[in-house]
Amino acid sequence: MNAPTLTVGPLQYWWPRQTLMHFYAELADSPAHAIVLGEVTCSRRNEFSLEDWLAIARELQQAGKRVRLASMPLLMSEAELRGLRRLAEAALSADTPMDFEAGDASALQVWHGLTRELPAQERRSQLVLGPHINVYNRPALEELASLGADVWVPPAEMSLAALARCNPPLDPVQAQGRPVATELLTFGRMPLAFSARCFTARHHRLSKDQCEFRCRDDADGLLLRTSEGQPFLALNGISTQSAGLQCLLQEHEAVRAAGVKALRLSPCSGGFSRVLALFDAVYRQGADADEALAQLQSLDLPGSLVHGFAHQQPGMQALA
Repeated sequence: MNAPTLTVGPLQYWWPRQTLMHFYAELADSPAHAIVLGEVTCSRRNEFSLEDWLAIARELQQAGKRVRLASMPLLMSEAELRGLRRLAEAALSADTPMDFEAGDASALQVWHGLTRELPAQERRSQLVLGPHINVYNRPALEELASLGADVWVPPAEMSLAALARCNPPLDPVQAQGRPVATELLTFGRMPLAFSARCFTARHHRLSKDQCEFRCRDDADGLLLRTSEGQPFLALNGISTQSAGLQCLLQEHEAVRAAGVKALRLSPCSGGFSRVLALFDAVYRQGADADEALAQLQSLDLPGSLVHGFAHQQPGMQALA
């Protein structure tokens, strides 16, 4: 069985422009195979235009990376729909193919409209089903595969056993004669819900339309604690996330057995290059997982490491 590749998921937070540029410049020399670009939380975060994202994409492609443009999981205006269409068109028209990650059903509809007349053998860009498209069983995945989906990112709360039943390694769902690949979130905070409200603005007693862009102050989201002082959730604009970071470093054998073809790692502000290196060492080079986990836990990460969802347990279940 081939070792899974590494995918750097989209940045969920709003980092300063120079910080973002430096982050992606470092990824050019990383062990990541694919990198997902684009704003996936709030369209008001407009410091980076589509042209800026495309410029970064071309630089990463020149470094040998496969690039994917991702759309937002919650669209609330005609302007956002127009932006979605421009994003999909950019992926299809790029001189070097760029893949497209659909954040919601409207993105699937736009993609289908742009590609339905294009023969499968001529389509160079892959369609990826993002983690916020509700796919929890094989018939649902088969239906979306009929639209040409090439890669499926399961919802964060789906267990390894469940995703293996949905897209079995020995009998994968087919999309126009090709097997659909499973890409699993193996590291990072998990987005749990999205709302039309901006909870970061509400926390600061501001309206969404006059938010003062306060989410720029929180490089990894705004941590919430229970009345007992325990980390519980993280606020990231309209997104509510887990406080803990999903980490499936020790589950490398079970992840492979479930048929996962790509590991998705979600960026965080501290130690991420080392995180990538440790996952590469365990999953692709056969390094000892316990030793790698000890090194991972020594990093300055924004939260504790959890793995409950993968085992059909509460997602907050911490690693032993």
